[in-house]
Amino acid sequence: MKILAVEDDNVARAILRQVLLRHGHEVLEARDGNEALKILAREPVRLIVSDWMMPELDGLGLCRAVRNRVGADYVYFILLTGREADVENQREAIEAGVDDFLTKPIDPQEIWMRLRVAERILRYATEVRQLEAFLPICGYCKKIRDDHNYWQQIESYINERTGTDFSHSVCPDCYQSVVVPELAKLRADGTSSGAIAPSKPHVERAH
Repeated sequence: MKILAVEDDNVARAILRQVLLRHGHEVLEARDGNEALKILAREPVRLIVSDWMMPELDGLGLCRAVRNRVGADYVYFILLTGREADVENQREAIEAGVDDFLTKPIDPQEIWMRLRVAERILRYATEVRQLEAFLPICGYCKKIRDDHNYWQQIESYINERTGTDFSHSVCPDCYQSVVVPELAKLRADGTSSGAIAPSKPHVERAH
């Protein structure tokens, strides 16, 4: 994965670069937030690891600028700082749009775990964005065609890509237009044959 490392201290940036390279990532480097934004404008970066305290544009300012971009892919933002990771600092970082918050000195094992989480979240974000885009869906049975030209139920398609499970019920519109007439027909058939009519299904009420 291509990662943008933003750190004004040359030694700290070199250490960060080596840690990221050791974990198999491609690393781009910036000395402050302004330089990072210039790189981000020309490079398809999905993850930023940035120091908090920097001249010109600091880590929180950089994160806010990243979040204010319109139409861009989501960028996962990890903030590094030598400041104490108390509740107030964490709240300030989260409100700025930071995804994760780590203190210095860098622990290679700790940052490895955070990067794995970031990769997983970015993968899910990409899958969700693809689901929001155009999908080939059958106008009759509502099955979706996947990348291998295989048609499958929309529930299975989404579950395989996001892990989402579904519970099934009946919306109010379908209940009135489909279920009520079917129940009336079944009651009429049951009355004529002496059978007992089925019970009313669960209906999701509109709020």
